[in-house]
Amino acid sequence: MMTISDEALIREFQGGSQLAFEELFARYRGPLYGFFRRRLNSEQRAEDLMQETFLAVIRGSSHYQPRSLVRTYLYGIAMNLLAAERRKQFRDSPSGQNLSEPETRDDSDAVIWLRQALEKLDEPEREILMLREYEQLSYAEIAELLKLPINTVRSRLFRSRMALKGYLAPDRREGEQTSAPLADVARKMKLTRAEGEAI
Repeated sequence: MMTISDEALIREFQGGSQLAFEELFARYRGPLYGFFRRRLNSEQRAEDLMQETFLAVIRGSSHYQPRSLVRTYLYGIAMNLLAAERRKQFRDSPSGQNLSEPETRDDSDAVIWLRQALEKLDEPEREILMLREYEQLSYAEIAELLKLPINTVRSRLFRSRMALKGYLAPDRREGEQTSAPLADVARKMKLTRAEGEAI
């Protein structure tokens, strides 16, 4: 059976099909929850913002124009909601500190190791890397979302990967065990599955 494209589904939804919206929701609920969960310290806020993303789709459906992929459109809404959430967190925190780091749960050493390395990256470096590696967006989609030339996306991704690799490089001090190579950690950390657990 042929899978209906996202673009065909949103056209059907614009035409009044509730089933088309339900299919889009089923496809993107997990990935969008994961997007927010990897960036926020609250499972509940991640769930709320995922739902707000779809509410924005419902509210804007009559104005939607197929200028980009539906996936890019959804992540664009999600990024705007995330930016608003971070501004709110910053305003509401006692000392203006950033509260968006995901909370630590019973994560494996590899998960904690990668999270700590990602936190060392500058925010723009971390975001571009996460969009590519965790959200699995194409260079073109990232360029559109971040309003950057595609070659800038490529070069920033390369620098971000090199920086992360440097942070993940095993400590060469004598007598210490060698850490897992970056490729092994990356394989373990691929979060394209629907659960969207926090890194």
